Amino acid sequence: MDQNNLQELRELVEFLRTNGIAEFDMERADLKVRIKFAGAGAGTSGPDPVQLAALLASAGAGIQSPFPATAAPVSAAPSAPPTEENLHEVKSPIVGTFYESPSPGAPPFVKIGDQVEVGQVLCIVEAMKLMNEIESDVAGEIVKRIATSGQPVEYGQPLFAIKPR
Repeated sequence: MDQNNLQELRELVEFLRTNGIAEFDMERADLKVRIKFAGAGAGTSGPDPVQLAALLASAGAGIQSPFPATAAPVSAAPSAPPTEENLHEVKSPIVGTFYESPSPGAPPFVKIGDQVEVGQVLCIVEAMKLMNEIESDVAGEIVKRIATSGQPVEYGQPLFAIKPR
């Protein structure tokens, strides 16, 4: 990768961060780039491809979008809902598939409002056909399940929000 491409990539990363875009793919004849910021969950969404094309076109810096540019107005990326600062997030230690219960049809390990102890199993993340029990690292009350059962999760992706005791 030459210096021009490296500088262009740095500008692209900064642009994506500034505009709240969590995931981006770009392919050229000589270059293929996939950028996904840590903590960008499945529910995270930025602008749609048309909005992204308009954003990239307005950014300049020689960045070419793989999407066709249009004159569509660009709206701001949705802001994250406010969160309580005292909540603890239990994050996935591995990439895999999130399951809230030990088997299909079984009740979930925990529900919103449940009191949990350190070491209590909260869910399973399946990776390479291995079922990994994810345990609570704090004692407190489950206030939110962030991941969706049966959906893929990334390393470091929040799974639960717990209000510590």
